[in-house]
Amino acid sequence: MPSSPSPLDGPAFDTAHPDALFPLAPPPVADPSGFAGLERLPLPELVAPDWAEALSGVEGELRQVLGFLTAEAANGHVVLPQPSNVLRAFRQPLADVRVLVVGQDPYPTPGHAVGLSFAVDGGTRPIPRSLANIYKELDADLGIPPRIHGDLGRWAEQGVLLLNRVLSVRAGAAGSHRNKGWEAITATAIEAVANRDSATGGPLPLVAILWGKDAASVRPLLGQAPAITSAHPSPLSASRGFFGSRPFSRANALLQAQGAAGVDWELPPLP
Repeated sequence: MPSSPSPLDGPAFDTAHPDALFPLAPPPVADPSGFAGLERLPLPELVAPDWAEALSGVEGELRQVLGFLTAEAANGHVVLPQPSNVLRAFRQPLADVRVLVVGQDPYPTPGHAVGLSFAVDGGTRPIPRSLANIYKELDADLGIPPRIHGDLGRWAEQGVLLLNRVLSVRAGAAGSHRNKGWEAITATAIEAVANRDSATGGPLPLVAILWGKDAASVRPLLGQAPAITSAHPSPLSASRGFFGSRPFSRANALLQAQGAAGVDWELPPLP
């Protein structure tokens, strides 16, 4: 999602969102039961086992945020993404993370958010404009043709952690769940990724891709891990340094320099 407001990136948190494809339709009636169910589950059933250990110190904050989502839904608000996807970024094992891509918050259009930064449901057409720009740069960088869908699950399966700083949003209101507690949880997650040790005691291979000023703000959490920074792929800022930044080939080169295999960035033609 677009980064925090700045002269370069433009306004971020309103319904005139740079990735809004059309005016939002009235949201469906909310169903609070799903978030209440999450709130009751033990941490190891919410996230992968090693993520449960890494996030144990902020479990209280996570319970508070899930309680907030339950209240939002109970008050008739549609919360995105759906309950089963709110913590999707933490389903893949922490130990497998090779690349960290930091986003802002989920797309506020109902049906789009899937719990992975920049990704949308495979059936969403057209894809958001930030993601379309990501595909353009992927083509320019590695010669991989753009896809018509926005399902980035193949990247996640290869250890690309697509993590928004804020993991939920009220439908039609970008940024509405900012400062509700998610930031402490995702900061802990980013530090956990950066501070992993291999069996020999050295750090596990990691490259961070930070698009926009909001993402760049997490750089101090990454320690010595290499980071690729540029403007955000939003149409408001992509021409100011995102295009031509070659993040995909650079990430693979940095992984290989750490003794790890690069990511196969090519996505299936259809989800």
